[in-house]
Amino acid sequence: MQEQIKTIKETIIKAIHSVTDEAALRELEVRYFGRKGAFNEILKGLATLSDDEKRVVGKMANETKKELEAAIVTQRSKLQSSQLGAIAETEWMDMTVPGTTPRVGHRHLVSRFIDDLESVFGRMGFDVATGPEVEEEHYNFNQLNVPEDHPARDMQDTFWIKNLHKYVLRTQTSPVQIRYMGTRKPPIRVIAPGKTFRKDSDATHSPMFHQVEGLMIDENISMANLKAVLAHALREIFETPSIELRFRASYFPFVEPGLEVDCTCVMCNGKGQTGTRIPCRLCKKSGWLEIAGAGMVHPTVLKNGGVDPERYTGFAFGVGIDRMIMLKYKIPHLRLLFENDLRFLEQF
Repeated sequence: MQEQIKTIKETIIKAIHSVTDEAALRELEVRYFGRKGAFNEILKGLATLSDDEKRVVGKMANETKKELEAAIVTQRSKLQSSQLGAIAETEWMDMTVPGTTPRVGHRHLVSRFIDDLESVFGRMGFDVATGPEVEEEHYNFNQLNVPEDHPARDMQDTFWIKNLHKYVLRTQTSPVQIRYMGTRKPPIRVIAPGKTFRKDSDATHSPMFHQVEGLMIDENISMANLKAVLAHALREIFETPSIELRFRASYFPFVEPGLEVDCTCVMCNGKGQTGTRIPCRLCKKSGWLEIAGAGMVHPTVLKNGGVDPERYTGFAFGVGIDRMIMLKYKIPHLRLLFENDLRFLEQF
């Protein structure tokens, strides 16, 4: 048994010194010291020896195994050092060369603009509310006094969810307002910014767009309050203290009366021209820009939101965030906001 151990020790030592890579060394380690390895097979013969022989041979076997394992560790270190040396010779690095500065991003223009909107309205005491983008028909249409036969409910105008009965991609953020009304008591001041979806696409419209809607409900709220809030907000957003508003009668199912809100052109300051005899292309020489839809909240909508229309009145408005961004930063096409072209985005 002792001669066997000496013989296999010499064989293993010679094999360890002859390997040239770590894979071969691992294979050798398994072959001799694995569960069915040659060295372990010899050790199984200890069971046939006497007690005195077991003590002598067992001690010799353990010392030999430790010596061989140490030889494997030493050889592995040599191979790794050799490998690192070869890499250093062929793939050296000059640590004095300046590194490449990583590109640092920033928040998207739309996100930053929404932050600005929230700050402006927050200073006027408005909360910010959010809601689901996949909305129930009940909140998107029914609770907002939209008739059953209204064109907005047609498939050509609204994205209906195919496998989810009576659910749509919300067409405005008004459902957030009606949900908010159901959980609060007047006075209410809230804005609801977020994504909305309609089947519309051109230079100033997209199937997905951002909108902010505002709602104020209290005793004795009138259109004078609406005009004051919108005028102050637009002057802050466009950083133009001279902006004026005008109201034009319009129809929206959830307000009565309904209004289209125009503001003086931010390019020509309402003059209709940008220079001597040069008509303003933005407002088409009119001096006015359509900026929002608004009105006094319909009594039916107040009731649906759990508000007493005999005691409270309120106003609501909706503004296209993307359109405001285009106006403020003179962006010619809506698609630029969503194409993720860094040449464009890095300007802001």
